[in-house]
Amino acid sequence: MQQIAALQSKRSGEQSNDRIDARTLTPRPSIHRRDLRFRDRGLEAATGQTRWPNPETVAGWSQGVRLGNAKTLIDYWEREYDWRRFESELNRFPQFLTAIDGLDIHFIHVKSKNPNAMPLILTHGWPGSIVEFLKAIGPLTDPVAFGGNVEDSFDVVVPSLPGFGFSQKPTETGWTVSRIATAWVELMKRLGYKNWAAQGGDWGSVVTSALGAMQPEGLLGIHLNSQ
Repeated sequence: MQQIAALQSKRSGEQSNDRIDARTLTPRPSIHRRDLRFRDRGLEAATGQTRWPNPETVAGWSQGVRLGNAKTLIDYWEREYDWRRFESELNRFPQFLTAIDGLDIHFIHVKSKNPNAMPLILTHGWPGSIVEFLKAIGPLTDPVAFGGNVEDSFDVVVPSLPGFGFSQKPTETGWTVSRIATAWVELMKRLGYKNWAAQGGDWGSVVTSALGAMQPEGLLGIHLNSQ
């Protein structure tokens, strides 16, 4: 985050007045298991009726996922995974839905207590989700609580890519990385941010690179992590 954090110095001493509450946006109700009840039943039916292939004929993974490992994973999903733990973790953060370019976009929006915090939009990868960033939200919005400096504070916006998580699935082609990047620009405008930065990894780095190439008004810089 060094590149983005460096942008903070340009704003030091300024009183930020470019933030507004997302009063025009739709708060997303808390996530509960009932949201996934039909999906759960489908998963249980599918895993319970799985026709397993013959075991691999070699040691190691040269022929793909080992049958024993696949069965262990399915058993974990069915019997041990603690959805309630994840449900509670996700519901700790304010979540919203807003329609952009005909599509409902789901996002987390957490503001720092620092009025001069840098607004930052984080884009996840594929296969992935906003879950990738949950543990980073605290250190980014409240670095002092994690041994950092208040000058390194961020307001964090974490949208779900179209078709991922609780964002709406497109019903037409054309949702290119440029179109998603344009939607992110609109999202930051709706949140009232005049100046902001962007970060992304994996597929999110492609969207963030598109943002950088577009150079929209207000974007101060980007940060990428990719292999």
